[in-house]
Amino acid sequence: MCRWNALHLINIDMETFSQLMDVAWRITEVVGEVKTPIKLTTMVQFVFQMEVVCLNSEPVFDEGDEYDDGDCTMVEHDDEIGESESRKESSPPTVGLEFESFDEAYDFYNIYAKEKGFGIRVSNSWFRSKRKERYRAKLSCSSAGFKKKSEANHPRPETRTGCPAMIVIRLVDSKRWRIVEVELEHNHPVSPEIKRFYKSHKKMILAAKKAQQSEPVKEVHTIKLYRTALVDDGFNGYTNVDEGEGRNPIDNSKHLELKEGDAHAVYNYFCRMKLTNPNFFYLMDLDDEGRSRNVFWADARSRAAYSYFCDTIAIDTTSLANKYEIPLISFVGVNHHGDTVLLGCGFLGHESVEYFVWVFRAWLTCMLGHPPQVVITDQSRPLQIAVSQVFPGARHCYCLSYIMQRVPEKLGGLKGYEAIKRQLNKAVYDSLKIAEFETSWGDMIKRHGLGDNKWLQALYEDRQRWVPVYLKDTPFAGMIPIKENESLKAFFDGYVHKHTSFKEFVDKYDLALQRKHLKEAMGDLESRNSSFELKTRCSFELQLSKVYTKEIFKKFQSEVEGMYSCFNTRQVSVNGPIITYVVKERVEVEGSEKEVRYYEVLYETTQVDIRCICSLFNFKGHLCRHALNVLNYNGVEEIPSRYILPRWSQDFKHRYPLDHGTNDIDVNNPVHWCNHLYKRVIQIVEEGAQSQEHYKAALHELEELLQRFSLVEDDSLMVASTVKYEELEEEAQEQVVVNDLVEYCGGVAENKGAKTGDLLLESIHSDRNDDEFVDSEKTGKGDDVDSGDIVKQVSGLRIMEREEIEGMSAGDSLKMVSGSSYPPSPPIPPP
Repeated sequence: MCRWNALHLINIDMETFSQLMDVAWRITEVVGEVKTPIKLTTMVQFVFQMEVVCLNSEPVFDEGDEYDDGDCTMVEHDDEIGESESRKESSPPTVGLEFESFDEAYDFYNIYAKEKGFGIRVSNSWFRSKRKERYRAKLSCSSAGFKKKSEANHPRPETRTGCPAMIVIRLVDSKRWRIVEVELEHNHPVSPEIKRFYKSHKKMILAAKKAQQSEPVKEVHTIKLYRTALVDDGFNGYTNVDEGEGRNPIDNSKHLELKEGDAHAVYNYFCRMKLTNPNFFYLMDLDDEGRSRNVFWADARSRAAYSYFCDTIAIDTTSLANKYEIPLISFVGVNHHGDTVLLGCGFLGHESVEYFVWVFRAWLTCMLGHPPQVVITDQSRPLQIAVSQVFPGARHCYCLSYIMQRVPEKLGGLKGYEAIKRQLNKAVYDSLKIAEFETSWGDMIKRHGLGDNKWLQALYEDRQRWVPVYLKDTPFAGMIPIKENESLKAFFDGYVHKHTSFKEFVDKYDLALQRKHLKEAMGDLESRNSSFELKTRCSFELQLSKVYTKEIFKKFQSEVEGMYSCFNTRQVSVNGPIITYVVKERVEVEGSEKEVRYYEVLYETTQVDIRCICSLFNFKGHLCRHALNVLNYNGVEEIPSRYILPRWSQDFKHRYPLDHGTNDIDVNNPVHWCNHLYKRVIQIVEEGAQSQEHYKAALHELEELLQRFSLVEDDSLMVASTVKYEELEEEAQEQVVVNDLVEYCGGVAENKGAKTGDLLLESIHSDRNDDEFVDSEKTGKGDDVDSGDIVKQVSGLRIMEREEIEGMSAGDSLKMVSGSSYPPSPPIPPP
């Protein structure tokens, strides 16, 4: 048995002592009877500051053991070694746990994996380029991902299932490794009863045998788990750490991890853009130590684009979900060609509600406080909370393509995966009524025994945010897919990869925008100068070929052609002016097979309103084939204008230069002047680029406008100079008179202590036409003076009474002396 020599030195309660005894028993089961004392101080370091997980169920191995393909080592008990009935399972990994080294983090997850019945491997690692120092790693289930398809004649069977179970650890302050992301659910069966040999456990068996042959174990190896904060239960890799809880409320890792030269490159780019483009907008969020937490910016074209296409936006967080080196967040809209258009960018220092809120508010400030109608994001609790706070009036939806892309990862290892996938796609894409979706979903869960799948449970709870059948009343302008093979291409797709640095992204940002703008300009030229090929004789096709841009017309044209796959349009009910029709359509299902589907269409005869149950008009912005079929059935030759959205028009920017904000311009705010003028002048730029004639005309008018500004500026300078000259001349004349008066008074009243008022009295005579002057003796001030000389010096003074002069202030005296027309100040009452 174990001998405990230092028990009296440690203050522990009975429960803790019982746990330590259990630890000792488990050690004896693995390595035999311990014959030397065990240092309990190693096992009870967690009493106040930390939780310690002892690796006492496994023999200790040297820290110098190498990793094999990124795998650490862990012992597997031999069959002859029994397990104690009192053995307790290791605590599951949670976000916020910290370790003193990468090895300890790996060991902790490996032990947990063995107890649950699966192996692990290092699936991804991030290194600092110069020092080659690992600062981030992803430890995944050994069944994660899929192997590349082999071209061998007899390839090995696929053993991986795309399992999503994993943890992500990150180096914090160059000291500890912290768990920043956790996914515990597997998509394949796991059980500790399954006796399967995993590579991550291989070296531990060798280490166990080596340990039994070597000297006895002297000390229990421990892993220190530093619990830092409580974590919100987010979705799909997003975490929300509450800074107000936990033992370490200050998290110094919540800032942008910039490499050498990154900050300089980003700041230089912002300064250069601000100098060359006054309408460029950027904000930087700094912590108390001056480190960047968040960054947001939008160029002039992005701000102008939002004035046109402000109805629906998507907030792209793909870089965050996939753990790219740059935590990029993009605000994206759709232009009149159906292509994505950038509305702003940002770098996020931490995936939490607080940081998302800051970026969203920065974007809203950039767009002068005009929120969108619809906001599309990934499925994430922090995103959901942040959107509800910043855009409370917007309809918040989850991106369907993001969710469906995770199906192989989340469900790929389940038995009958292909059947599950088919039934899931049918429930999501083919349900026309809510009851159909509920029935199909419930049947899938029941048939395949998926009632305990937490990912599917979370999706079902949020079904009103992502399933198309629940979103039929929301206009999306084509920004969400409604068919299985549809997806909206990311704006920076092809420009950003997992290891793109901040510095590289700044260079690629300009290139991406330049190519997108060129593509839009080419689309404008093709739409205006090309005549579209008509494929049918339908009047609807001819009508909108003159209105829509080329790409939008192609999409509408496919609906016109689809009218010929519809048949047997019949009226089923009448409710006043509203008539209900059922349209049958043959659609392809799998391969060359086809099936007939029924679509209900409501038609209002008085206002010519129409709505189909497929709701393509709200999803894509143009009428569907079923609605067109009913209009044609009722003899309507032209589509009503309310179903031709202006945002798809060829001349949309020409006809609608501003979509909002024209009534909110602050005439006293230069910032609003710049925004408003830029939005107006961008129309001239785009029109001028349509042809050489337009270019010459626009350039000529702009040059004339600049000349007019120069003339106005010259006139303003001339008027200002004239006014200034007159003021200076008046001041000079006033100064001459004052100087003469001061010189004279200084000569007369030298050493007499005379006052200015007294001297003025001496200089005034009662009547300019009389030869009699005021005698200086009557004033009682000084000697007799030659009043005529005084009058010569102060010519222009009006005749004033003694009482007036005595009551004059010094300012009034100067005004009077200078010949000012201002009346004197009212007399001051005697004391």
